[in-house]
Amino acid sequence: MKPVLAKLLICAVALTGLSAAARAADGGPDLIFRKSTVFKLLTPNDKLATYAIDDPVVSGVACYYTVPEKGGVAGMFGVAEERSEVSLACRQYGPIAFKEKTKQGDVVFREGRSLLFKRMQIVRGCDPKRNTLVYMAYSDKLIEGSPQNSTSTVPIQPWGGDVAPKCGESISD
Repeated sequence: MKPVLAKLLICAVALTGLSAAARAADGGPDLIFRKSTVFKLLTPNDKLATYAIDDPVVSGVACYYTVPEKGGVAGMFGVAEERSEVSLACRQYGPIAFKEKTKQGDVVFREGRSLLFKRMQIVRGCDPKRNTLVYMAYSDKLIEGSPQNSTSTVPIQPWGGDVAPKCGESISD
């Protein structure tokens, strides 16, 4: 039984490395910085990490999110189940343009938070009455999700001489 468990652990570590490499090659999140929260003597510390992503459909909007990252032996090998907490702040940093039409609640970014079954997602919606983009971050799990979430809004403003587009024309139910 022990050789089988060792092989499973090796496969899990390899898959974790491959998914991290795929995310980096796929234009994944940009690490802004990390800050240690719990000291561990011989293994990596627990940390809070802040990342930035650009909305792939709405140019001119970036979202910054902070997530806890476990250290210790499990964190060192990438097999720790990460906590569900996430904070989110999205901002307009340039002229907003919609590259394509989307639906309310479409996924902007998705990241695994455990070896299997748990993931953190950032989704986008539109409040057409206030011409505001609404972003929500949450974690879900195959069996049991988490009520922990965070919301950020981006009121669409004119940029330079450009007229502000209407989100209701590009994001529908």
